[in-house]
Amino acid sequence: MKIRYYALWLSLACIIAFALQSLFGGFTEMFILDSGRMIEVWRFVSAIFLHAGFAHLLANLFALALFGTILEGFIGSRKFLLVFFASGIFANLIAVWFYPLSLGASGAIYGILGAFVIIRPMMTVWVSGFPMPAIVAGIFWAAGGILGLFYPSATGHIAHLTGMAIGLMFGALWRNWSQKVERIEKLKLNEEYMRDWEERHMKR
Repeated sequence: MKIRYYALWLSLACIIAFALQSLFGGFTEMFILDSGRMIEVWRFVSAIFLHAGFAHLLANLFALALFGTILEGFIGSRKFLLVFFASGIFANLIAVWFYPLSLGASGAIYGILGAFVIIRPMMTVWVSGFPMPAIVAGIFWAAGGILGLFYPSATGHIAHLTGMAIGLMFGALWRNWSQKVERIEKLKLNEEYMRDWEERHMKR
């Protein structure tokens, strides 16, 4: 399975978009998603690559480059892109009904985290300086988003939770599919072994 490192290319796209935001005052307004411009459907995609500040960008880049590259290695580049954009778009689609503005790759990244948790639940990851299985980290991330709903802030927790839900769904589908494929391959190997055994020992 050839890996095209789309996670890193997407990270670069976020960096370029942030540079343009910083250089040109009206750039953000041209591509951000707000409740008054939902008819401009391309904003549901363009808003994914915008960020509210350097700290926002840096946090997302770390998660996208690290977990995105790992997940891409597990499921392939095309499926990774599907998780990223589906999670990001659906996160924006839900978020815009609750917030006046929506921007950032967080929804897409939480989708990556959701898929990662399902596909490699026991892989060790570091959260806030502590090592833990990915499934535990997933609970930690989801709990943080749920608690955030009760403490209003500038963070789009609804977008995060929506993205994670989409990622969990994709992860469950692919895990189930891969297990079925593995069982079929084992059956084929057993059949081939039996045929080979019969040819060797039964036809003498």
